[in-house]
Amino acid sequence: MSESLFLYTENIKIDKFQFFLLGFQVRISVRMFLFCLLLVVFWGTICGNLLILTLVSTSKILHTPMYFFISQLSITDILLVTDIVPNLLYILLNNGADIAFVGCMTQFYVFCSSEIFECLLLSVMSYDRYVAICNPLRYTSIMTCDHCVKLAIATWLFGFSIALTEAVTIPMLTFCGPNIIDHFFCDLVPLLDISCSDTFTVQIEIFLLSIPSVFIPIIIIIFSYIKIAFAIIGIPSSTGRQKAFSTCSSHLIVVSIFYGTLFSVYVAPHRVQTMTISKLVSLLYTVFTPMINPIIYSFRNKDIKNSVSEIIHRHIIHR
Repeated sequence: MSESLFLYTENIKIDKFQFFLLGFQVRISVRMFLFCLLLVVFWGTICGNLLILTLVSTSKILHTPMYFFISQLSITDILLVTDIVPNLLYILLNNGADIAFVGCMTQFYVFCSSEIFECLLLSVMSYDRYVAICNPLRYTSIMTCDHCVKLAIATWLFGFSIALTEAVTIPMLTFCGPNIIDHFFCDLVPLLDISCSDTFTVQIEIFLLSIPSVFIPIIIIIFSYIKIAFAIIGIPSSTGRQKAFSTCSSHLIVVSIFYGTLFSVYVAPHRVQTMTISKLVSLLYTVFTPMINPIIYSFRNKDIKNSVSEIIHRHIIHR
């Protein structure tokens, strides 16, 4: 922590049952710019993902496994931004803010649940694309409605269960004070940094939990796309290859953005990146990625465009 930041935090009185989130310690003009930007991004994210949910639930042409999983992704994006952004906006307005210990742990739990679920869901979506391209004749018999629902329920339950294990472990640490978190939300690394307990056991536990929640899904995604790549190469016509690749391109972009930002925060050595850079990257995957996801899946997607046109045409006729 820099000397100026230390002087700033010296006068902050923190109760032992609460934390103080510093947020972004910048000029008020920069904070107001961030506030306005994030407010627009927040409402854009909510509206964009609600639009996806509405289209998938009402349009018959979107009643397919791929769009069902996209709707699940929209749910977790809404969950993530509502967990992070409202409190972040308050922090920007007040140049930092108190958060109760229970509130901090709740925010951490919801954040972990949504991130783990997205890791698992992206692997399920890659499996869906693998079956669609590598085994198209059996696709409808494999990816049935019941099977898709069971996969979604399993990923939700698994995500919540792993996150619960982490959320139970963190409160068992001792926080001696002053409990000042140099971040804009209750994240894992900042919480471990301010703990005066020995965190080695916790770090081992988190690493072991990351194997089924992060690394195995990555292996499934890589394996699926290796198989998909060989299948696409084997397609004789260029039109067929292009059509097959277009069904995977959106998912590949989302996977690249999600895991790229996630790894840069939690895997890159902390001494290589400053806390400011870590906050900016965290801002990217907690706030901006949930807004980008519906845009990526909607861009150049004829089915979604046709569904929007159908709904608009339907409302115009009724009027």
